[in-house]
Amino acid sequence: MIPLTEIEAARARIAPYAVRTPLVRLPAAGPDEIWLKLENLQPFACFKIRAAANLFGSLSDAELSRGVMTASAGNWAQAAAFMARERGVPCTVVVPETSPENKRRSIAALGAEIVVQPFPEWWKAIVTHTHPGLEARFVHPVEEREVMVGNATAGLEIFEDLPDVDAVLIPFGGGGLSCGISNALRLKGSRARVHPVEVTTSAKVAAAVRNGSPQWIDTEPSFVDGIGGNTVLDPMWPLVQEFLEEPLLATPDEIAEAVRILAGRSRVVAEGAGASPVAVAIAGRVPRRPGEEDRARRIVCVVSGGNIEMGVFRRILAGETPTSAR
Repeated sequence: MIPLTEIEAARARIAPYAVRTPLVRLPAAGPDEIWLKLENLQPFACFKIRAAANLFGSLSDAELSRGVMTASAGNWAQAAAFMARERGVPCTVVVPETSPENKRRSIAALGAEIVVQPFPEWWKAIVTHTHPGLEARFVHPVEEREVMVGNATAGLEIFEDLPDVDAVLIPFGGGGLSCGISNALRLKGSRARVHPVEVTTSAKVAAAVRNGSPQWIDTEPSFVDGIGGNTVLDPMWPLVQEFLEEPLLATPDEIAEAVRILAGRSRVVAEGAGASPVAVAIAGRVPRRPGEEDRARRIVCVVSGGNIEMGVFRRILAGETPTSAR
């Protein structure tokens, strides 16, 4: 477990770059209160700046002397490219060929070089922390300790704003956000259960839980591109077991409806991953503990990002459920 002093130090380190995002209540019918942790209001419309600012702030000039490289579908790449620019070093990003154009444009605008690869080569870079021909310092989007520490700062904010929260629902991409927030909440004495949220077309945590270990699963395309993937990374599996409750799933149709609800009721623009916890909460899918049957619970949904392609967003608002994030 990461000590509280380390998370507090990260909060101070990232303060020049990350904002303290608000926690606001979603007007919604149902017995429970649904609260939104609006990480889509961060720079680059995503929580990743917390992790990137903490990681880059922890690296020495010597470690950065050859620049940095990373592998990302988009959100982490934007934050890493920005922090590399802040440190005055070059950045190369390996992206899968399925990554949305809006995220590629943002990465390029921040001065990073983009290397587009088929999914197997991109995934190999994620697993091996390297890519042929690139010799820079690899900054991993999930597995670096400083990444989880930076993400944990959001957990401190949730506790300070809603100390009696019953459950926290967090999109599961690599696990750094959900495990980091859970770590921080436990250190503060919170009894909140932290649930990873997945889309049914790519439910890798659910598969790992069923089988007792990470599994390679087949996935189906959807507009929900910020979470999912074929397997839980091996180094993250012990943390998933330690910090997280059972995974909760939402369908692409449910997530599309959640995107519409967030836009219509709260004027919040969320990408598919960011809306997935809201889909689960609205569906009443959060398990109840003994003693919670007759009372309203306080459920926090972490809206992890808002980097949705505008064409996709327009189609969702028109009532569609797109099968692609592009």
